Amino acid sequence: QVQLVESGGGLVQTGGSLRLSCAASGRTFRSAYMGWFRQAPGKEREFVAAIRWSGGSTDYADSVKGRFTISRDNAKNTVYLQMNSLKPEDTAVYYCAAKDRPLLVRSGYDYWGQGTQVTVSS
Repeated sequence: QVQLVESGGGLVQTGGSLRLSCAASGRTFRSAYMGWFRQAPGKEREFVAAIRWSGGSTDYADSVKGRFTISRDNAKNTVYLQMNSLKPEDTAVYYCAAKDRPLLVRSGYDYWGQGTQVTVSS
């Protein structure tokens, strides 16, 4: 089992920045990818970004490419999502997730955090 705890959400104005953190514990050595997803009210949960623990390769949704950066600190078992140039449409609950299998980086995640709210005011 892997436990994930997100932090860093909050309220920010359009154009502002936030950094989300996801602290992982448990059998993290089995995790291939760490990802961030988000779910806005009335919408389905969508992929935002992912990073591979080994090697650090990354993947981003087109909607956040160039504005968001995912990174990891292997020593701390922590993944970050730096969000810049935030827009009202980025408002959502953001979830951290982990998966064991190194395939299909945007889906098939095994473990999920509880989520953290990000609200961008216009």
